[in-house]
Amino acid sequence: MRCYQETIFLNEEKVFPECFEIKLMEKDTWYLDKGVSNHLTRKTGEQRLLTDVYYVQSLQSNIIGLTDCARLASRYIEQILGISRFDVNFNRQKQAKVICQGMLAPRKFMQKRKKIEVFKDDADEADQKNWRKMMNEIDEVGSAVSVLRMRRAKNQPLPKDLVLGTLVRFKQQKKWNIVAEILEWLRTQHWWNFNEMDALMLITAYGKQGDFNKAERVFSYLNKKGYPPSVISHTALMEAYGKGGQYNKAEAIFRRMQSSGPEPSAITYQIILKIFVEADKYEEAEEVFETILTDQVSSLSPDQQMFHMMIYMYKKAGKNDKARKLFSMMNERGLQQTSVTYNSLMSFESNYKEVAKIYDQMQRAKVKPDVVSYALLISAYGKARREEEALAVFEEMLDAGVRPTQKAYNILLDAFAISGMVEQAKIVFKSMRRDRCTPDICSYTTMLSSYVNASDMEGAEKFFKRIKQDGLEPNVVTYGTLIKGYAKTNDLETMMQKYEEMQLHGIKANQTIYTTIMDAYGKNRDFGDAVIWFKEMESCGVVSDQKAKNILLSLANTVEEKAEANELVGQTDHFSDQHTVLNENIHFEEDEDVDADDDDDYDDEDEQDLSFVDERTEESLTIGV
Repeated sequence: MRCYQETIFLNEEKVFPECFEIKLMEKDTWYLDKGVSNHLTRKTGEQRLLTDVYYVQSLQSNIIGLTDCARLASRYIEQILGISRFDVNFNRQKQAKVICQGMLAPRKFMQKRKKIEVFKDDADEADQKNWRKMMNEIDEVGSAVSVLRMRRAKNQPLPKDLVLGTLVRFKQQKKWNIVAEILEWLRTQHWWNFNEMDALMLITAYGKQGDFNKAERVFSYLNKKGYPPSVISHTALMEAYGKGGQYNKAEAIFRRMQSSGPEPSAITYQIILKIFVEADKYEEAEEVFETILTDQVSSLSPDQQMFHMMIYMYKKAGKNDKARKLFSMMNERGLQQTSVTYNSLMSFESNYKEVAKIYDQMQRAKVKPDVVSYALLISAYGKARREEEALAVFEEMLDAGVRPTQKAYNILLDAFAISGMVEQAKIVFKSMRRDRCTPDICSYTTMLSSYVNASDMEGAEKFFKRIKQDGLEPNVVTYGTLIKGYAKTNDLETMMQKYEEMQLHGIKANQTIYTTIMDAYGKNRDFGDAVIWFKEMESCGVVSDQKAKNILLSLANTVEEKAEANELVGQTDHFSDQHTVLNENIHFEEDEDVDADDDDDYDDEDEQDLSFVDERTEESLTIGV
């Protein structure tokens, strides 16, 4: 009786069976993809499904990891394939060949490729190269007008196609400041006929920048010229007020459009919903949405982007059931659910299991995740300190051919940094430059925090010096991270040196820094020093939050200290007596926050974006709502 042996290959990369041929075993050789696969592939092309294992989330800690999880892999393979002789001791028996990629290995699609361009003729080639040279000059100088003036021949106008092409290009790039600069210059040029469309583009540019004063000026110009009221100008001014934080004025324009015209367009509704959501005016947003949802007379009905905005709003407000209801309603109304739909549903979700569940649902619906989808899942795993899963999802993103953004890299970097996994964080940081995602100050600060969380202050100090050597200026968060590190190691002298250095650079301490110093002095010196720093914080105009108050209360030991602490935090005598018993058992974890203001949302007439902000890094992810 002839005996057959089946061989299992556990691979990291995309599997191509013909590359792994083994003599006499070609027919009964199987290959299993480790990361995101849920099937095994045979040499003949036959596949067998692992029905209980799908996507990275269900694999948990890399189920086919060939270490402590190998026996679990064996169990799955035995159950599903009926293979009873599956040896998990690969190193000794060598019955399976193992192929592993390095962490964040470069992918071919990330490599820079030379573009092949086709031109109509020699003249077209010369014009195109000349125009690109001009655009590069504008990027280098940072100003368009000076470059355009140099391009203009004496007493000769610039070619209209060149001007319009330049405006369109910067509009596509969302560089609204340059669009406004060019249009303001054209208003003063006798050779250019500045018409209504130019004015509407100008007010739109100011609207996107949130410069409502200049938007008002252009709005008045349109009225003086006798142009009819336009939904574009009204919407642009409304958006300018919204982006400028003048929410009531934005709402006033919208209400006026509803009552006396011009009639709001779908884009108007998208923008006013976004303004209400940003202003936390959830009832107003709900009222507007319900009005067009139930209006039987108007031809306008909620579109895909409006649903996305409302799903995002309900998630932001913590109303998950309502968000799910709208999600289901999209199918009922025949609206396509895209990656943005699922991104909206994943945003503001604190439970990594729920984020993974939504992500799995997206995969099963055959909706291709975008970079934000991956980043939201990576962020969720990072917060839960599940670094392996965070890395696996990032690798999955690369395998899917999705180019990571700077923000996606920062989120993965933070996943390792909060656990003090310096070596892994170094690999991520290095990979950013390789993949042309230049690290910003948020990246450097997060990398610095990996040293701090590993209590490696020597390494942290060296990296802090590198920040300046690389041409970046440390901000308050960077200094706060270093101060936190020295406080953690009880090195008060160096902690204060960094505090004074920060002040010499004109950087004012924030609430986190004051609280860190107060806590360090209270633990290492005495309660009186902690009180001094609590008062210093308030005298500098920094309002103490509940955390700072709780820390001060926890540092008080004697009856007198507890009485003083209760008085400083504003407790009543009655509550004070109650709290003196409770605060003895208060314990505080180290603050692992790495804050970085990096919100660069952008909008277009046909696409309104909102940012999901990671509460730990304050790293914003434009979800494309």
